[in-house]
Amino acid sequence: TLFLDEIGDMPLALQAKLLRFLQDRVLERIGGRERIAVDVRIVCATNKDLAQIIQTGAFREDLYYRISEVVVRIPPLRERGGDAVVMAQAVLDRRAREHGRPVKGFTPEALKAIESYPWPGNIRELENRVNGAVIMSEGKYVTVEDLGLPGDGGADLSWLNLRIARQRAESEAIRRALAVSGGNLSRAADLLGITRPTLYDLMQKNDIEVAERNTEE
Repeated sequence: TLFLDEIGDMPLALQAKLLRFLQDRVLERIGGRERIAVDVRIVCATNKDLAQIIQTGAFREDLYYRISEVVVRIPPLRERGGDAVVMAQAVLDRRAREHGRPVKGFTPEALKAIESYPWPGNIRELENRVNGAVIMSEGKYVTVEDLGLPGDGGADLSWLNLRIARQRAESEAIRRALAVSGGNLSRAADLLGITRPTLYDLMQKNDIEVAERNTEE
């Protein structure tokens, strides 16, 4: 497997060579004359919109279609509620072991700041801030000041509560089942794997109302 990072920054001349390699799957060593067949899987990464920079002429369209057979979009931290806190704790645990520091976690205020901060530098910024905080922290828990983040974040951390998370998931599942079934309670109950009376009770519990239609076939 050959991993090409930040392929969106590759010069056009090198793009042409890469395209030729992907088409032929052969290469020549510098100074050599023998063509060597290569069986390799190519994985590319970029933080740029390749389809957009194609329009500017900075990226070859034919190369784009060669490398985009399977595309996996990884959303930034700001679009992944809760992930920043989980990742920050993982980084803290790893860095604390590496530096031999007695740091165990974050203060509640630091957790709120991590969750509310937009992280324009994405995971690299999070890693750098947490690593620096582990080194500089004077206590067992990293503070907002250690991270250098705004301390007035009012992030909602209720998603950490299992009871609230389950209730939200239950409510969302009911609403989706009702939407898919077009308001038909019998079909919605079948989709949810529950009885119709149970669905009534759950709808009442979650304050869900729907104008039932076509309840009978």
